[in-house]
Amino acid sequence: MSDTENGGDPVDVSVVIPVHNCRAYLDRCLTSALVQRVKKELIVVDDGSTDGSGELLDLYAAYHPSKVKVVHIEGSGGAGRPRNVGLEHATGRYVFFCDADDHLGPEALERMVAMADRNDSDIVLGKIVGHGRRAPVSMFQQSADRVELGDSCVYNSLCCFKLFRRDLLDRHRIRFGEGMRVGEDILFTVHAYCHAEVISVVADYECYHLMARLDGTSIMQQAGSRDPLAWLAMIREPMRIMTEHVEPGPLRDHLLRRHFRLDVFTQLGAVFLESDGVRRKDIAREVAALCDEWYTPGVHERLNSIDRQRATALDDIDRLVRLARIEGATVRRRLTGVCWDGDHLVVTGSAGLHGIARDHGLAVVLRSRHDPAAEVVIPAERKGGEFTVRVDVSALASGIWDLRVAVEIEGALRFGRLGADRETGVNRPMPRMIGGVVVLPYFTRDNGNLSIDVGGHVAAVPGGARLIRTRWGLGQRLLIDGELSVVDTAPAAAAIRRIVWRERRSGRERAEPVTALPGGGFAAGLAVGRLPPGTWDAYVELDLGGPAARFKIEAGAGTVVGPRRWWWAALLRSVRPYATRGRLSAVVRRLTARAVIRRIIR
Repeated sequence: MSDTENGGDPVDVSVVIPVHNCRAYLDRCLTSALVQRVKKELIVVDDGSTDGSGELLDLYAAYHPSKVKVVHIEGSGGAGRPRNVGLEHATGRYVFFCDADDHLGPEALERMVAMADRNDSDIVLGKIVGHGRRAPVSMFQQSADRVELGDSCVYNSLCCFKLFRRDLLDRHRIRFGEGMRVGEDILFTVHAYCHAEVISVVADYECYHLMARLDGTSIMQQAGSRDPLAWLAMIREPMRIMTEHVEPGPLRDHLLRRHFRLDVFTQLGAVFLESDGVRRKDIAREVAALCDEWYTPGVHERLNSIDRQRATALDDIDRLVRLARIEGATVRRRLTGVCWDGDHLVVTGSAGLHGIARDHGLAVVLRSRHDPAAEVVIPAERKGGEFTVRVDVSALASGIWDLRVAVEIEGALRFGRLGADRETGVNRPMPRMIGGVVVLPYFTRDNGNLSIDVGGHVAAVPGGARLIRTRWGLGQRLLIDGELSVVDTAPAAAAIRRIVWRERRSGRERAEPVTALPGGGFAAGLAVGRLPPGTWDAYVELDLGGPAARFKIEAGAGTVVGPRRWWWAALLRSVRPYATRGRLSAVVRRLTARAVIRRIIR
C-alpha cells in the first residue's frame, strides 16, 4: 500500500507505539506495523530517548509522511504518559497499542479489524505469543465472535496489546496511569473491560509477538519490577475501578478471583519466601487489607485450595511460609503398575512432595479432558510409601479421562499428572469392552502420561471386519456376509450400525443398512449400482460408546464376486467389486450407448 493510498478515507487503526531507547528493535516493530493491510496511522511517541531512537523515527516519518507521525516528549519514566499522548493524536476507528521492542504478525490488524467490524466489537484480543517471555494463553483456546467477562478467561489478560474501539476510550475517558513504573496498562484495560459491550477473540493467528530484550533493559525484566509491596499498592486502584462499575454478585466475584489469584495471593508465594521476617509481615498486612475490602465468599469458593488456606492464615506468618513451600515443592509421583481386575482398572504407585516429609493425604483424580468441571476423586489405599486405587471404569462417562495424583498437606492440594515417570515394564493394559463400551487405557504421545479413553475418541480401537462371501442378488444388489470382532470379542448386535461406502478421490459417502447376526456376524444387500461413478471403499460402522468406529471390510482371495454390467435408461452400468490391499472396494462406471459404440469402433 503506497503512502497516498489512504487519501481522505477514514483511518481504520491508529497504532500507538511508545519508544524509550529501543533503537535496536525499531526497524522490526515499525516494519511489522507498516505492512498491515488496513488503513492505518502509526503514532510513535519518543519518550526522551538518548540512543538515537528519535532520529531514526524522524527518518521513518520523512519517508512515510502519511503513515508515520512522531511526537517527541520529555522522558516520563514509564509507558503510561507516551501512550496517553499517542491516544490524544489518534484518529482511527480503532486503536492498537504496540511496544517498540515487540512486533505484529503480518495479518494481525487485518484479522482483528475484520472481527471487530463483523461483530461491532469494542475490544478484540489477538493471540499473543512469547519469545523469552511468558504470554497469556487461557483466553486463546479458540476464536470467538463474542465472549462474556463472566463466562470466559479474557479478564486474565490485562495487558494493553489489544484492539480497542477509540470511541469507547474517548467516551469514558479511559486512559493509562501516569507516573507508574508498572501496572499502567492494567488500570487502562480493567477500565475498558468494564465498559465494553462486545469482546471478541482471534485465537487462530499469532497476532502479537512479545519479545524479551537480550540486554534485559525492559522495565519488566529489571530487578524490582515486581516488588510485592509496590505491586499490592498498585493493584488496589484497578480493583477499585472494577468494583465501582460492577455490582456485587457472581460477575464481580469472577473478576475479583483473577485479582486475588494472580495479583494478590501470588505475593505470598516464592517472593514471600525470599523476603525477611519484617518484610513478610508487611506483605501479609497489605494482602489482609485487600481481603478486608473485597474478599467475599464467592471469591473464596472460586480459588484453589492453597489460596483458600492463605486467606485464613494471614495472621500466621509461619503457616504462610509453610503454604508457600508446599506450593513451590515439586510433586513427585511414580507409576508402578496398571492392570485390569474385572471391570476395574487397578493403578499403583508412589507420590508425595519433594523436600516435605510431613504426613499427607493422597488420592487419584480423573478429570474429563473436554469438561474440566467433571472429575472423579478416588481416595488411595496406602501401604508404606505405596498407594493403590481401583478405578470403576463402568462409572466413567464417554470421553478422555486424564489421571492425576492429588497430594494434600495442611488443607492445600497439589496435583501432578501420573504416568510419565513409571517403572520399567509398566505397559498399557489391553482395551476392554465393558457394558458395550470400548475402554482403552493409554499413555499420551507427548508426555507419556496415563489416560483412559472411554468410547474410542482418540485411541485406535483394535478390531476388524472380515468378508466371508459375496454374490449378486435381485435388483443388482451386492449381497455380502461377514463377521466382526472388537477387542477380540464379538460386538453386541445393537452396536453394528451400517455399511458406509466412501469414494476414494472426493471423500463422498453413502450409507446403507446392515443386518446384525449372532456372534458378531453381519449381512447386507448393497445397492452398488446406484453409486455415482468412482472408486468406493467399504467400511462397517459401529457404536462403541463414543464417536462412530469404522473398520474396513477385509477381503481375501476368492471372497469377491465378479463384475456385473447391465443397461438401464440408455446407460451401461458397470460395477466391479474387487479386493484392493486386502479390503473390499468397488469401481462404478456409467456409459451412454453412444460412448459404448465409439469405444467399439475405435
